[in-house]
Amino acid sequence: MGGSLAGLLAAHVLAGHADRVTVVERDRLPDGARPRSGVPQGRHPHVLLEGGQTALESLLPGFLAELRALGAPLVGMPSDLVLWQSGRWFRRVPATTHIYTGSRAQLEHLVRQRVLANPVISMVEGADVVGLLGDPSRVRGVALRERSAEAARAENRAIESDLVVDASGSGTKARQWLMAIGAHAPHEEIIDTGLAYASRVYRGRSDGLGGDTAGYYVYPSPDQVHAGGALPLEDGSHLVIVSGLRGDEPPTGDDEFVAYTKRLPHALLHRWLEEAEPLSPAFGYRRTANVRRRYDRPGRRPAGFLATGDALCTFNPIYGQGMAVAAMGAVALRDALADPRRTPTTRRVQRALLEASQQAWDISAGADRKMPGATGNAVGGGSVDRMADWYLRRVQECYPGDPVVGRAFRSVLTLSAPVTTLFAPPVARAVLFRPPAPTPAEPPVSPEQPDEPKEPKEPKA
Repeated sequence: MGGSLAGLLAAHVLAGHADRVTVVERDRLPDGARPRSGVPQGRHPHVLLEGGQTALESLLPGFLAELRALGAPLVGMPSDLVLWQSGRWFRRVPATTHIYTGSRAQLEHLVRQRVLANPVISMVEGADVVGLLGDPSRVRGVALRERSAEAARAENRAIESDLVVDASGSGTKARQWLMAIGAHAPHEEIIDTGLAYASRVYRGRSDGLGGDTAGYYVYPSPDQVHAGGALPLEDGSHLVIVSGLRGDEPPTGDDEFVAYTKRLPHALLHRWLEEAEPLSPAFGYRRTANVRRRYDRPGRRPAGFLATGDALCTFNPIYGQGMAVAAMGAVALRDALADPRRTPTTRRVQRALLEASQQAWDISAGADRKMPGATGNAVGGGSVDRMADWYLRRVQECYPGDPVVGRAFRSVLTLSAPVTTLFAPPVARAVLFRPPAPTPAEPPVSPEQPDEPKEPKEPKA
């Protein structure tokens, strides 16, 4: 259920274990790489983190080369961007990780082409899932309703299956569907900062961002709740985003959008926008709560039903984790089904899918629970969380200027290394025993050059 990234990649994995895989998508899919209504945040910035790149390449070998050939920008962190957080500009030391910043529509179109080329996989377009078939012990399929005016008057259509995967996104109706067949709905953990953002495409008329600068970004923090920046797209334009919290949402009017950037701690972006050419209207988005559905908790759970992607764990999109976790979830599904040591029961595979999203949840939820005005039943933390928060605050103070801490922290944020990386001895020494390294006083216009290797000294006679 759902023909977005999570659904397509799950279908790709399941095609190796089934005679037939059917993807049910409520939208009529576009012919090319264009946004669609079923991805409400599709017109906003998307990044593919390194953990997601590794997962996608593992699932679809050669995918990254194809993406790059289509012009998707590969941006080095932190060398290629001007970055600011909590009152400090980041040193633009040589990149230790790279992110893709091209449009969501381009990346999804490429995945769709690769996945649907498999004859085992078919897609039903323009159809809503309206319920599950089965009982509390097992799900046996889904009931569909066509979305066309003529089909709406017809009876629902059933598709029987041995396994149903909910990849219908953050708006999933699985809670109601499960209860309707007598099963228990999952407990939901929620953290909501009320963050809202607006995005608009621009083409620069000057070199205001700097000739060797790909983009600009101000990260939000409890003491700087306004965020925003400009990230490059595949056609040479930039997608500009601004965000604020509940009660101070960014506007979408032309002049108001530009004026809102004055809330950022530096005028760099505002000056660039005053000269840049807008290529699209501004679009707003406000559904940014973190929601985790705990299918791993005790309850009457039917066999034959799995949740993945945003239908399992929804993150505040401002952290750019969704596409990476969708791919990492598909890898977890693949590995759980292929594990020769264990029978892939519904509960065991669902637990593997949840574990694939754990680090992203810890990052997104951990940051959002500190934001002013955050609400939800998962906002509070225990004593262990408070101790971890203290150490992570020190990490965040150090990583803009310390290359060792920066490398470790970026590897964790991009989901390419475990959180334990932050406690490696070189990182811990810098965090615990050294003051934060100096950072630039003004936006660094150019990346730092790597240190040249020193010539070996001649041995003494």
